Amino acid sequence: MHDDHACPYCDTAELRRDAFVLENDLCLLSIKPSETGALEGAGIIVPKAHRPTVFDLTPQEWTATQDLLMQARAYLDAVLAPDGYNAGWNVGAVGGQHVMHAHFHVIPRFRDEPLAGRGIRSHLKVVENRRQR
Repeated sequence: MHDDHACPYCDTAELRRDAFVLENDLCLLSIKPSETGALEGAGIIVPKAHRPTVFDLTPQEWTATQDLLMQARAYLDAVLAPDGYNAGWNVGAVGGQHVMHAHFHVIPRFRDEPLAGRGIRSHLKVVENRRQR
């Protein structure tokens, strides 16, 4: 059983506050203004029902997520015209998931960024991240 009051994404009011929002019956896209100027236009797509990870989504929620992803791309292409995107899920604490309610990251990328050309895996491939066996 899940206590919705403990999950910041189950009550969508915070996701909607000061955000550009698109939604369908099953999911919500929230793009909040950047507080630091980094990751301008970054947003998350969240299922409205509590799902701890992407592996818990229903087939209908997968389809609803894809639908919002395509709408997010059209919106961001029109408003910011990014040169690329990072898009994906973090799963579990070790995988970088900080809120245990599934959420899909949509991050527009620009060629004039200091880290342009470095994907989300670039920091994982370094020697310092090699597992101890």
